[in-house]
Amino acid sequence: MVIFPIIIIVSAVFYIYYKVAILKEKSTLTQKYYNGRAKSCLGAFLIAFAINQYTLYLTQLSLLIGLVIFVLGLMQLIRGFKEARHYQKEWRRLHPQ
Repeated sequence: MVIFPIIIIVSAVFYIYYKVAILKEKSTLTQKYYNGRAKSCLGAFLIAFAINQYTLYLTQLSLLIGLVIFVLGLMQLIRGFKEARHYQKEWRRLHPQ
């Protein structure tokens, strides 16, 4: 299963990218948008990590721990997408073209 380590690495890189982008940005609205994107990347990282750990070990303990990490990742992913979408709509409302 090569796909899960790739997803883990890519989501970790994007998480770090968005966290650094928050520091560079001066607008609080854009900072909150980047924070929402970072949360969704963190959620993808946790989900892929949980699935990868279960497929490596295939034990009940890894299943239990993987389910907890999966649920936390899913919550982060959903919240991050909602926040990013909300702040993107706010930015478009404040900056009409």
